[in-house]
Amino acid sequence: MILSDKRILEEIEKGTIIIEPFKRECLGTNSYDVHLSKHLATYQNRELDAKAHNGIDHFEIPQSGFILQPNTLYLGVTVEYTETHNHVPFLEGKSSTGRLGIDIHATAGKGDVGFCNTWTLEISVAQPVRVYAGMPIGQLIYFEVAGEIETRYNTKDNAKYNNKTTKPVESMMWKNTF
Repeated sequence: MILSDKRILEEIEKGTIIIEPFKRECLGTNSYDVHLSKHLATYQNRELDAKAHNGIDHFEIPQSGFILQPNTLYLGVTVEYTETHNHVPFLEGKSSTGRLGIDIHATAGKGDVGFCNTWTLEISVAQPVRVYAGMPIGQLIYFEVAGEIETRYNTKDNAKYNNKTTKPVESMMWKNTF
């Protein structure tokens, strides 16, 4: 079951959902709008290796915007830091973003209960498009969890994305054993 606007506000009041900064006007009927930070990154190499630590180059979106190009994976990050302690957060693109041909995540739209961080975005575009820091980029949707949670993400020893950050984070696939 997806949380409604009133229920999201109740959970924020209880402290089970934290959104910083929180702006009431960003709360939709059953979602919360998140915004693109000024920080972007691209991988240093065009060929990536799932078993290697692939380096990234960070840069900032200038005031005049930045034109994203097709065939390049950009890592972005949300302005908003979130914590979700009793619900499953999902990050989806906004329809206005999609209508510009911008995909904000390749596969990682679901967070785990206990995820406490900004959201790294895996951005790709269908055609060149100029983006701006602070623009609405996606929306968070919260789902109720059935059953008791044994281990929250922020308490897992092997959680790879627990370090609080304001910049995009590269893939940590190389930390897996396979």
